[in-house]
Amino acid sequence: MNGKETLLQAWDSAYGKEEWYPPFSEALNGVTAEQAAWKPEGSSVNSIWETARHLLYYKERFLRRLTGEEREYPEGVTNDDTFAIGDATEDGWRNTISNLEKVHFDIRDRLAALAEERLDEKLPHTPIGKWAHNLLAHDGYHVGQIILLRKLQGSWPARRSFE
Repeated sequence: MNGKETLLQAWDSAYGKEEWYPPFSEALNGVTAEQAAWKPEGSSVNSIWETARHLLYYKERFLRRLTGEEREYPEGVTNDDTFAIGDATEDGWRNTISNLEKVHFDIRDRLAALAEERLDEKLPHTPIGKWAHNLLAHDGYHVGQIILLRKLQGSWPARRSFE
């Protein structure tokens, strides 16, 4: 398996194919807007929804870099800004999930279409392959947080089976 094939396999696993940890789609499966907005009382932790918006923001940035629409970090945007929910309704939550899935697969399509040697191409300072691998690690980190929140709220199954 070459580097590009390994990257694509990991990209597929991160969103929808369980490997070493539940994929993002499974972590969000069945979550309502109310559950997504929930935070433990008295805790300064981000909600599932805020975390999903944060992941969406950085994936959209990577996609804009892949398409040439963005070269530099947007001025005036802080990391804290990336957690904003926006439309805090059930439809808003469904749109967040839908947009996250769409951008994930749009990036996957772009990566699949690249010649392997382009993974070393910098956008503008970071190689494409490194961007993608960093986003995968970022997903894994935040999926763990989402699952912990679901366990705390009682919405994560006590026992799961997977293949």
